[in-house]
Amino acid sequence: MRRSMAEEKMTPKAVPQTILWGLLVIAAFLVGSLYTKVQYLEKSPKAAGTTTPTTQAPAAPAPVTVTIDQIKNAYKGGVIKFGNEKGKLLLVEVADPSCPYCHVAAGKDGELNTQMGDRFTLVADGGTYVAPIPEMKKLVDSGKAAFLYLYTPGHGNGEMGTKALYCAYEKGKFWEAHDLLMNNAGYSLLNNVVKNDKAKSGELADFLKGAMDAGQLKSCLDSGKYDARLSEDIKIATSLGISGTPGFFINATEFAGAYSYADMESAVTAALK
Repeated sequence: MRRSMAEEKMTPKAVPQTILWGLLVIAAFLVGSLYTKVQYLEKSPKAAGTTTPTTQAPAAPAPVTVTIDQIKNAYKGGVIKFGNEKGKLLLVEVADPSCPYCHVAAGKDGELNTQMGDRFTLVADGGTYVAPIPEMKKLVDSGKAAFLYLYTPGHGNGEMGTKALYCAYEKGKFWEAHDLLMNNAGYSLLNNVVKNDKAKSGELADFLKGAMDAGQLKSCLDSGKYDARLSEDIKIATSLGISGTPGFFINATEFAGAYSYADMESAVTAALK
């Protein structure tokens, strides 16, 4: 029996062609949908906190409502402070010794500075970044400024390190302990070994034995005498509008981030006039 013309058109070769055209239509639709989604995501703002630290650069100082009287009040109480707080220039650092950008600002961990990119490579290593903390210490040592150090948990593993800094401050050894904690070995110790574990007080004290007696430091850490102090520091930092680290004030001018001292110097000059 002869097949009809309609049946002849529906040959075995024609069926796959029909399916192929259908698949092409579906694929075109899916590609179009995917393109639309990508375009939408590219236009959408990133979620807070998703910026990659190694590419993060500090923004320009944002206007703040903090007054010089608030800065002066921050110096009161049992805080870590140096210099003449009655003078023209009051400096504040809010930091966490486990925070990578605090290490950048301290200028004692050149390896980490370089890892953060060209913007943060120290002058000593061929870059242009001038770490602000050593420059601030020079101002204090020369009698031109006062310096206040406050803790806030900007990275998460700095509690024991900060207690050690308070213990060292008590013995007049703050800067010695600070510089040891803010080098590359100190960063690794706090973030990979101690990690806020009170049972690791011995390891921390031994690491800082170049700054002060290890036995005295361990005893101080184990006593818990500065446990509550960290909460007070955080409260003061919060009152100044700082929740991340590092955060700086030069009198009432805020610098939120690991600024180069070169970007802060004009504010220092203005304050000292």
